Amino acid sequence: MEIIPSVILKGCEENGMPVIGMGTSAYPPADLETTKAAILEAIKAGYRHFDTAFAYGSEKPLGEAIAEALRLHLIESRDELFITTKLWASFAHPNQIVSACKMSLQNLQLEYVDMYLIHWPVRLTEMIRKTPVDVDLIRPLDVEGVWQSMEECKILGLTKSIGVSNFSCKKIDQILQIAKFPPALNQ
Repeated sequence: MEIIPSVILKGCEENGMPVIGMGTSAYPPADLETTKAAILEAIKAGYRHFDTAFAYGSEKPLGEAIAEALRLHLIESRDELFITTKLWASFAHPNQIVSACKMSLQNLQLEYVDMYLIHWPVRLTEMIRKTPVDVDLIRPLDVEGVWQSMEECKILGLTKSIGVSNFSCKKIDQILQIAKFPPALNQ
């Protein structure tokens, strides 16, 4: 089996990110068993980077697939994988972020993720999983407070790296002004 090359991201030098990975979002959504089976086949094929998110509904089947891959000795250790998940906008409030990360870890049956991203640069006032979202439910993101809570996830060891997704240069600049740990990437 070919080894997939990795890149070292600034701020997360201890864990290289494989340059080829499998996204687990599907439209229409696949059932949990189909998702789990697809992930197991990807592991057999050599994939080691998996991207999920609370909003995708794929954290649980990814976690089950990882556990199964370990049982089948397709991988010898969880450390062979690079797992990315994302903070959903419904939890993008400073006092909800650590618990949201812990919920994702529980879904994934993992002690840590390699990358935890802020999914969108907004906060939703209700639990919404689908887009488009009614404009009345969208609020500005407390960039400083949210980023500080993301940093807390890193400090607590819940994630090795933190970053953002769907952010503009202006929003990233806001983070860089206050960050102890700059975003490792903008997906």
